Amino acid sequence: MASLPVMATELLMVERDDCVWCRRWFAEVGPAYQNSDEGKRAPLQRFNLANGQPKMALKEPVRFTPTFILIHEEREVGRIVGYLDNAMFWGLLGSMLKRLDESSAR
Repeated sequence: MASLPVMATELLMVERDDCVWCRRWFAEVGPAYQNSDEGKRAPLQRFNLANGQPKMALKEPVRFTPTFILIHEEREVGRIVGYLDNAMFWGLLGSMLKRLDESSAR
C-alpha cells in the first residue's frame, strides 16, 4: 500500500490511467475545482489505483474509478463512487461537506 501525506481535510480522487470517467471529470470539473470554495476547503489529492490501495483509514477498499473520498484528520468521512456529470458531483460533494460541518459542530 502506498502512503500519502494527508492535510486536515482533503478530497482523495482514486483513478486509473484508462478511466474514461476520470478524464471526463478532469475536463468538466478539474479546471474549476482548485479555485472553488470546496477545493480550497478540501484540496484534491490524486491516487492511481495501479499503485494498490491508499494507505489510510478507509471504510472499504476502492473498487471503481473514479472514487472521490472525503478525508478529515486521516479518516474517511464520505465517498462518491463514479462520475456522471458535474451537477451530480458538486451536489454530492456539497452534501458530504455539510455533514462534516454538522458532525464537527457537535
